[in-house]
Amino acid sequence: MFEGRIFSVSVESITLPRGERLEAEVVRHSGSVVLIPVTDSGEIVLVRQYRHAIGRSAWELPAGSLKQGEDPRAAAVRECHEEIALIPSAIERLGAFFPTPGYCDEEMNFYRATGLRAPSDDDPAAQQDDDEDIEAKAFSVDAMREMVASGKIIDLKTVAGLLLLEVNGGQGSGNHGDHESHEGHDRS
Repeated sequence: MFEGRIFSVSVESITLPRGERLEAEVVRHSGSVVLIPVTDSGEIVLVRQYRHAIGRSAWELPAGSLKQGEDPRAAAVRECHEEIALIPSAIERLGAFFPTPGYCDEEMNFYRATGLRAPSDDDPAAQQDDDEDIEAKAFSVDAMREMVASGKIIDLKTVAGLLLLEVNGGQGSGNHGDHESHEGHDRS
């Protein structure tokens, strides 16, 4: 029905568990990664960017869509480089959510990124998307909680990421989840 750059939309005939048939509109998405970049001082790097669909800018965790066949870990490293101009030395998977399972199959994979460093001459150049005009800034977890409570953080994946971070050992802890260092690993 519709094939876009990021997702497609189709109408599918389905049978419900009760036997009833209906036409369901479904958004198909390749999935995404959401980063929780933690600085050495324990702050979380958020990005502020304009979101046309809501007509305003939003503070949010850096995130991006998976390219066709792309490994989520590699995508997390790539997106960290592209969105906040830093490269993580370690990536830890904290979990995954389906943000809108009533009509979309997108799975958001959440990763804590630590050991952030500036790119070197040996690193590939970052390629921001054409629609990205990003401001990056580090916030304490307490400041992020206050931003959620006051309505300054309006992005639900950022709220979910903050909760995942807290239930998985806090800011910089590497004791939970699926932890992997990226030093010397192929990132392609």
